[in-house]
Amino acid sequence: MVRFFIIFLVLLVVLFVGELTPPIQQWIVVPWTTLLASASAHLVQTFDTHVISYGKVLQNARTGVGVSIEAGCNGIEACLILLAALAAYPARWQAKLTGIVIGFVAIQSVNLLRIITLFYLAGWSASAFEFAHLYLWQALIMLDVVVVWLVWMRWVARQEFRRAHLDASGGVAA
Repeated sequence: MVRFFIIFLVLLVVLFVGELTPPIQQWIVVPWTTLLASASAHLVQTFDTHVISYGKVLQNARTGVGVSIEAGCNGIEACLILLAALAAYPARWQAKLTGIVIGFVAIQSVNLLRIITLFYLAGWSASAFEFAHLYLWQALIMLDVVVVWLVWMRWVARQEFRRAHLDASGGVAA
């Protein structure tokens, strides 16, 4: 447990510091954030044709109401927390890679929902937007990270149990 915690903290610091470097910002963070705004606009345009995106902004072209996807709102930090937890956990690298891919998709899917709901809340009520942005969605995104990690750990434990059971029975499933 102590080993996991130390590795998790070291990885977290390294990943967060790395994310802040200009090359990572330029080559990964900014393009990813632009892609999120574009994907959000594309999803919303299926039922609201007035929505556009440019750069990191999602905006209603008719009303001018919009949101800017800033650092901390692009899901990258949540993914880094999950990545650090998965990498620090004592499991096979194949299982870790599976968790990273599925976790990334899960976190970013919830984050798209977050961006879209915040976009509509911004046009409806400033106080509702502020509450949802600062409290509700922050907690829900972190809850998503924890749930993905716990489900992944349970899956890894089952895989290890099956592997140990097969080894104990001479490779024949009981």
